[in-house]
Amino acid sequence: MTLSIWGVSVLLFLAGLAMVVLRRQLLAMLLGLELMINSVNIALVYTGSLWADAEALSAALLILAIAAAEVVVGLSLILKLNGAGAPVDSSGLSELKG
Repeated sequence: MTLSIWGVSVLLFLAGLAMVVLRRQLLAMLLGLELMINSVNIALVYTGSLWADAEALSAALLILAIAAAEVVVGLSLILKLNGAGAPVDSSGLSELKG
């Protein structure tokens, strides 16, 4: 069981890393970041449950809240770029102007 949990966590992290590195669309990169955050969260929850550590489980809840805030900010930036007619891929962006 332990090996399968760690294997899933590593595979999710590598899939997220591949999405961030290989994709140019900002939405796909944001999804890759979320996969990486959730894979670390899976490993943290599993380790916390093995050692009966309440602090690890509360840290996992904090990570989930931060990830939700990160998604809100990222999606709002993507929607703002899309509404302004700017390219929504990372190669077309050099700087953000208001």
